[in-house]
Amino acid sequence: MEYTTLGQTGMTVSRICLGCMSFGDPAWRSWVKGEAFGHELVERALDHGINFFDTANMYSNGESERILGGALEGHREESVVATKLYFPLSEAPSAGGLSRKSVDQELDASLSRLGMDSVDLYQTHRWDGDTPIEHTMRALTDAVADGRVRYLGGSSMWAHQFAKALYRDRSWGTERFSTMQNHYNLVYREEEREMLPLCEEEGIGVLPWSPLARGYLARPHQEYDTTARAASDDYAHAHPYGKNGGVEINERVQQLATDEGVEMAQIALAWLLHKPAVDAPIIGTSSIEHLDEAVAALDIDLSRSDMEYLEAPYEPVRVSGHS
Repeated sequence: MEYTTLGQTGMTVSRICLGCMSFGDPAWRSWVKGEAFGHELVERALDHGINFFDTANMYSNGESERILGGALEGHREESVVATKLYFPLSEAPSAGGLSRKSVDQELDASLSRLGMDSVDLYQTHRWDGDTPIEHTMRALTDAVADGRVRYLGGSSMWAHQFAKALYRDRSWGTERFSTMQNHYNLVYREEEREMLPLCEEEGIGVLPWSPLARGYLARPHQEYDTTARAASDDYAHAHPYGKNGGVEINERVQQLATDEGVEMAQIALAWLLHKPAVDAPIIGTSSIEHLDEAVAALDIDLSRSDMEYLEAPYEPVRVSGHS
């Protein structure tokens, strides 16, 4: 396993972050697996040297957090645990968002499910247009001050919103965001315009979600819609991964994987790992074998010409993932 420092936090994390959306309650999503699988996957990740785990309160309505906490029993001190809040877990009018009420209630609930006194990285899952950012940052700062949270992170917002949050950190003397978890992969590179340069300038750790484009980069494009994830994932259907050069990129990933004798997913992941702004892609999987393959991608050395070959067909697509 390779390791890096997460942004400017000083925390050492594995260059692969295990995303925990794939285990929880199958009633929540058809491709989600139960507790036994979650424990097996975390154990395998630990065997590989992965020490970084990402979940969210909304994954299986909290069940993912509960399973992760149980799976890490006895390994908490050596692990870096991240979770998120924003999306409502109920239909109550006050549910969701980033108000002080939500921050206080959802953090306590997440810690209870995780069985932990503190979380290493607490992230805003989306931007809350109804709550002034300074209110959110003050509530999050209090959570750091009382020891329930160590560092703060954001996820999937406009660069101008993130810049505003970073400015408010300095202006109001609140804790600052240390990481950005954003939508970034070979067939969605709109983050390269503003968000990634901002993160590099500010020393923000970058944790891409959907590094394989919901599985689009893991198999030939003709087979994409045959997977259980693709069939049940409204977001994947809504995003034009196969447009604006996406089909040709998929075919080039396939060709390079054939030439190198590896899997398509490993080439797509290796491309992200070669990006200087990226600290640790978040790998979510429902297969032990796919986790093994993701770790092996660390050993793939892509040349400059390989990177250019993979990137060349890309054309701008509409921005997605912010809501």
